[in-house]
Amino acid sequence: MSFRPPAWAQHARDGTIEVPAGLDLVVVEGVGASQRELGDLIDATVWVQSDLAVAEERGIARDISQGVNGDAEETVAFWHEWMAQELRFLQAQRPWERACVVVAGTTPIPLLDGQVAIAPGPL
Repeated sequence: MSFRPPAWAQHARDGTIEVPAGLDLVVVEGVGASQRELGDLIDATVWVQSDLAVAEERGIARDISQGVNGDAEETVAFWHEWMAQELRFLQAQRPWERACVVVAGTTPIPLLDGQVAIAPGPL
């Protein structure tokens, strides 16, 4: 199966996502993957709870290093546009309320390298 996210076309990104038939497990990453409309197709969801300011800093740094959204100024503008849409989506969908597991994307407690804070969902 081949899938091309609509946003890729809007932002002139090449390629598609290829998902071979017959897999026992498929992991779909992204906030939109846990939308209510897909609930009957999903066996489990994980919500990664992060501080918005830290997520913005990390996302912008990642995108600049990968060169996916233009120069630094274009990347910041893209991030703000993207997040405006994502925050509306989150407000409407509230995926953390259906999550099977919650992972701390920004840790609320001190952790050793390689450790992750998780809790049973939903929030």
